[in-house]
Amino acid sequence: MTPSSNGPELGLSVTPSDLYLDAAATTPPLQSVIDCINAVQRDAWGNPSSLHGTGLVAAERLARSRQVIAGLFNAQDDELIFTSGATESVHLALLGVAAGRPPGRLVISAVEHPALEGAAAQLEQSGWMVDRWPVDATGLIRLELMDQLLAPPTTLVSLIWGQSEVGTVQPVPLVASACREREIPFHTDATQVIPQGLLDWSASSIDLLTFSSHKLQGPRGVGVLLHRPGLLAQPLLSGGGQEGGHRAGTEPVALIAGLALAMQQLPRFNPERSLPPGSTPQIRSMRDRLQSQLAAIPSLTVINATEQQRLPHHLACLIGDSNGHPLSGRRLVQQLSRLGLACSSGSACRSGQAQDSAVLTAMDVPPNWRQSLLRFSLGPWLTNDDLELVPRLLSQAIDACT
Repeated sequence: MTPSSNGPELGLSVTPSDLYLDAAATTPPLQSVIDCINAVQRDAWGNPSSLHGTGLVAAERLARSRQVIAGLFNAQDDELIFTSGATESVHLALLGVAAGRPPGRLVISAVEHPALEGAAAQLEQSGWMVDRWPVDATGLIRLELMDQLLAPPTTLVSLIWGQSEVGTVQPVPLVASACREREIPFHTDATQVIPQGLLDWSASSIDLLTFSSHKLQGPRGVGVLLHRPGLLAQPLLSGGGQEGGHRAGTEPVALIAGLALAMQQLPRFNPERSLPPGSTPQIRSMRDRLQSQLAAIPSLTVINATEQQRLPHHLACLIGDSNGHPLSGRRLVQQLSRLGLACSSGSACRSGQAQDSAVLTAMDVPPNWRQSLLRFSLGPWLTNDDLELVPRLLSQAIDACT
């Protein structure tokens, strides 16, 4: 079940869902993280740029948290930049690199997150060309196009590592190595991958890596950009010179401390050899068991990539009625919420927009099915007993929407 949170006690008119299967959108912070944040707010609340004792206490706590996170990646402290979240990190990565070179060609995948698309649009306005790497029916980039897309005038490449809507894991290590050979800076949006496993930054060919705290049971409001020295030519935010001059603004010391604690719970993996293992050892088998149970619903089609190309906690489906006609994913999400189950019909960053999914369009899903996606994404707070309820609730929701 979802960790306890009581809407009425907070004066809210709604209560949280009993079954929370939307980890790809956000995750409930660990109680230990909440306790950590409260303690730091109480004991290290000063401005870490101040030179008096109160500021120095905050600065020491910030430095300790930075060392912990950098150590988890086997990175240097100065390779770490704290931001407000993955959206800001992505913009800082792409715009910061682009500021130091003449306009060229940026290559991104056809299934990027809206934040990356937004940064790419800004580069287009400043004279850059943007080409989108086509994908196959599972959302995987077409590797046979790599030599063509990495040829001049390409001077910057960015690929989402784990796709949030359909769960596809791109061959980031392979493309990063190819970019390194061609001296092309390579960025990956690892927001969905890092919560499932940490990598060795020092052994990686990735030049810029971004992720967000709230996807891994840390606090909302803080993100990270890992970067190779010398790549970022210009900050997005100027002023006080924090974060090595790359990101002005007083650092949220308590949130960063909470992120450092949350990350210590994560497993490690070698991306050259395997997919991320998952936030818990059981998460993949739980997902597979849920998929098998949902297979009994005749109007449901799983559209995830194969096991070798898929996030371990992710299950994406197209849903239709008993006559094989597509149903609205948004309506199903709303109906499931009434039944106490939280899931998604796509990226939460587009949740207020009723339109065809750009990801499903790129995957060549038939037009009438592009608004019929349901995404279930699991977290450590769930048990197999919890998931036993999902098929019955989904069947009820389908009946109510038919």
